[in-house]
Parts: sequence; structure tokens; C-alpha cells
Amino acid sequence: MGRKSVESLAGRWALVTGSTRGIGQQVALGLAQFDCNVVVHGRTLKNAKETLGLLREYPVETAVVAGDLGTEKGIRAVVRGVERGPGHIDILYNNAAIQNQWQSVWEIERATWQDAFDVNVFALIALTNAFAPGMVERGYGRIINVTSGIRDIPHLAPYSVSKAAVDKYTADLAAELEGTNVLVNTVDPGWLRTDMGGPNADHDVTTVLPGALVPVLLEDNGPSGERFAAQDYTWSD
Repeated sequence: MGRKSVESLAGRWALVTGSTRGIGQQVALGLAQFDCNVVVHGRTLKNAKETLGLLREYPVETAVVAGDLGTEKGIRAVVRGVERGPGHIDILYNNAAIQNQWQSVWEIERATWQDAFDVNVFALIALTNAFAPGMVERGYGRIINVTSGIRDIPHLAPYSVSKAAVDKYTADLAAELEGTNVLVNTVDPGWLRTDMGGPNADHDVTTVLPGALVPVLLEDNGPSGERFAAQDYTWSD
């Protein structure tokens, strides 16, 4: 992927959930490289301090919203924060997710399944419902849902099943948004050395770029309902 071959996102606003660290932080910094304004999200305002500091290196505007996406209150706080800040977003990057603790699939309690779906699926849907209609009205939008390549690990079934639900929701949403220039796609970031991925993962977190940006940078009326693998892309210049 060539840096110089891609148009600037100047003037656009992106909300990146879970952008205080890990993949979300890398996505926020990557967007800033293309002049995109960024709304940083964390569970608390304090958690966003590091990412906001890193973004100061770029000539972009920033805002911060806080809220626990596992709760209705937290989701409402994020939506209100965007409304009080930039007022709208053009790019919704649904990155925030949780993973359950390793345990026998037979012993996983209902509450654990509920927690995974609350953050990984239901919050993603709620944020999409809040912001996608405005994108349709303006004739431009990019929605990126982070998925996973995890497979055959029943000990982490709540996480993997929630990501399968994200894949199906993305496909359905793409059908709903056909012809609107609001493109919705998934990104598989690969197995990364993050707090979630652990120290033995295949790739450093920085390798999620530039691939994680590909569905953001699609041309108008480009592919929708597709799956992009971040590790398939590298910078060519």
C-alpha cells in the first residue's frame, strides 16, 4: 500500500473505540497520518491521555469520549460525547472488545457469554445505529468492525462466537446500506502482541498498519461486506 497514492481524509472525523492502547491506538495514529480528525475513546477520560499525547504530533483535531461499552449508560455517554464534540462522525471504527478467561467450554457461565456479547456485539450495533443514519444522509461513511481469525479454541468460545456474530451483522448491514456510499467491512488484525493477544502472538501490534486502514481508505461506492486481513498489507513507499 503506497502512502502517497491515497487521498487525504482531511476534514473527516473518526471515532475509534478502545483507542487508548493496542490496536485502537495504532488505528488512531494511522488515521492521523492521513489528516483525519480523531475521537479517542476509553473507559475513562484519564485512560485517553497517552493516545491524545501521541496525536499531538499530527496536524489534526482531536476529541475524547469515555464510557464502558458493556453498559447502556456507557454507550449513551459515548454518543453524547460525540454530539457535544464534533457533532458527527464520518468513520466509525468498532475496535473495542473483551475476551473471556481461558476455561473449559462446559464451565463457561451465562454471565460470561453475556459480557462478551454486550461489548463485542451489542455495543457495536448500538453505535452503528446512532451514527450510520447520519452518514447515509450525508452520502459518505465508513464503518469498520474488527473481527478475529480465531478458530478451534473452545476455551474462548464466548469471544470467538461473538466475533462470528460481528461477521454476520456486517454482512447484513452491508446489504442494508447498499448504494448509500456508507461502506461497512470487517478487519482481521491478526494475532498481535497486545494485552489481549498476549506476549507469544505472531506479530507486533504496529504491524496492524497499514492493513487496518484499507477499508477506511476505500474509494466511494467501493467494496462493502468484505473481510480484510491487516497482515496482507505493508507500506510500499
